[in-house]
Amino acid sequence: MIRRVAYLSMHTSPLLQPGVGDAGGMNVYVHELSETMAARGVAVDVFTRRDRPDLPEVVEVSPGYRVHHVEAGPVSAVPTSKLPIFVREYAVGVLKYYANAGEHPDMVHSHYWLSGWAGLIVKRELGVPLANSFHTLGRVKDLTRRDGEPPETLLRIAAEHEVIEGSDCLVSSTPLEAEDLLAHYGADPARLCMSPPGINHDVFSPGDRSAARRRLGLGDGPIMLFVGRIQPLKGLDVALTAFGLVSNRLPDARLLVVGGPSGPQGPEELGRIQRAIGEMGLEERVAMIPPVRHSGLVDYYRAANVLHVPSRSESFGLVAAEAQACGLPVVAARVGGLTHAIEDGVSGVLVDGWEPADHAAALLEVLTDGARAAEYGRGALEWSERFSWDATANRFLELYSGAVARASAR
Repeated sequence: MIRRVAYLSMHTSPLLQPGVGDAGGMNVYVHELSETMAARGVAVDVFTRRDRPDLPEVVEVSPGYRVHHVEAGPVSAVPTSKLPIFVREYAVGVLKYYANAGEHPDMVHSHYWLSGWAGLIVKRELGVPLANSFHTLGRVKDLTRRDGEPPETLLRIAAEHEVIEGSDCLVSSTPLEAEDLLAHYGADPARLCMSPPGINHDVFSPGDRSAARRRLGLGDGPIMLFVGRIQPLKGLDVALTAFGLVSNRLPDARLLVVGGPSGPQGPEELGRIQRAIGEMGLEERVAMIPPVRHSGLVDYYRAANVLHVPSRSESFGLVAAEAQACGLPVVAARVGGLTHAIEDGVSGVLVDGWEPADHAAALLEVLTDGARAAEYGRGALEWSERFSWDATANRFLELYSGAVARASAR
């Protein structure tokens, strides 16, 4: 029986609002999984790096779910690219907590390659199994990065190989991610474990579009929605150009962009997008909306006519899954986990490549054909029902128990 787990999330905290800085779908994933596990009676300790001096040492989020702020490097924001030198210090901080607590977790589950690297140290010192969820893979990101964007570092690629070699359970969100681990990293098939993320259906559910628009101060025209961090990976440049083509056909259409700049290239990408909006004469039709609290996204999903997800890489695409739970059709790039999160032709449309004209054609199909849009909306709602955090927790408890049993046998 699994009584206690440690979740390592070095570079970003589940307490952060998604869409700010490095916070995104992974933060939602760790938080929702922790809440669900704690509700099952499993004690969950999440360890993240302290990046502000005013943060308490421990935050009890809910009964059985605590977030620990570990000092590793300066007590300030540090770019993700600069964090590798603090991995060992972070791991030592986790180990100090368990040494003082006088008890060990049954399982360590690390998230992202930096935490996975630290997880190897924690696993070795505590003698407990390690599961790792990468959330993104360096080699896969390199396959579809935008022209002119720098490749992932050799350090990251080497660390990913080391984590893959040393983990007891390699968690993939989709079959495609499992294939990527096999094809690009030579992972051991016996240690691959698949478990898709879930959706909080108590929050993300269908609602009245007109009421949602009134709450947001929006009018009656067609609304195209983009939700995500502003960085080259997320493809906002594709969404904007595609919207320009859509607006030629639908002059009353609007594009809502919910999210903030992320990563070292985020501010530059935001500036590029803002200049493009001006050059295209779309200032009155594109709204740049700062990140909102996670539960607050439900009004945007309910208010919109279509969600656009033209990402160049996605391990799953939680935003797409949550939007579908609200009955919102999705147009997305046919890449990574989006091919699992969306059922092409049923809950939305998957587009090959990142040619804006191709995305615009798919968006117009949803925005101009009411019957087709309604059909996609029903399909989106039905497809989303296969994703729940309860199902995800069930699967992880099964995976953790198996890993612990194998470790005991050894």
